[in-house]
Amino acid sequence: MTGLARTYTRRGDHGQTQLTGGRRVAKHVQRLECLGAVDELSASIGLARALLREPAAPVGAARLTVRLGRIQSELSGLCAELAAPATARQHIAARHVTALERNIDAWTRRLPPLRAFILPGGGPAAACLHLARTVCRRAERQVVRLAAQEPVGGSIVPYLNRLSDALFVAARYATLLGGREDVMASRPYLR
Repeated sequence: MTGLARTYTRRGDHGQTQLTGGRRVAKHVQRLECLGAVDELSASIGLARALLREPAAPVGAARLTVRLGRIQSELSGLCAELAAPATARQHIAARHVTALERNIDAWTRRLPPLRAFILPGGGPAAACLHLARTVCRRAERQVVRLAAQEPVGGSIVPYLNRLSDALFVAARYATLLGGREDVMASRPYLR
């Protein structure tokens, strides 16, 4: 095959893969569980973005789509940081956490107050963002497990924690943009 770059390398056929820097590890190690969960997270955000770009997408969806795209880029940096454990250059910093908090606050100001638990739904894009939130929580748990075994960047866990909150609020915001209402659980908050 001249001039065509192959997607497959066959180097992982025996259950190992290579981290940044050349170190080979078994595909079942915790670091790869983290990378896989973050990859799933980015893919689920990508699905929500695709739905928000549809011709029938609600007014205001473009700005949300742009912010979600930035988050996907940040997740790519987070993966790069996780994939280079020995020489980890920080891709995720406290400023990324602060940016998520600003987004949460801005979106929340536009939303009605919560009076009950919300069931995932509220339209296709919102449902995808709720799914992304659950994947984000799993990624966070995986990274916390890794951090108990070996060092990870100091802002990664706070970033994933805040991102799950941001995705929850983004799902509610996407519901609002679509002219829908949150799907409320039958039981209100216990106070």
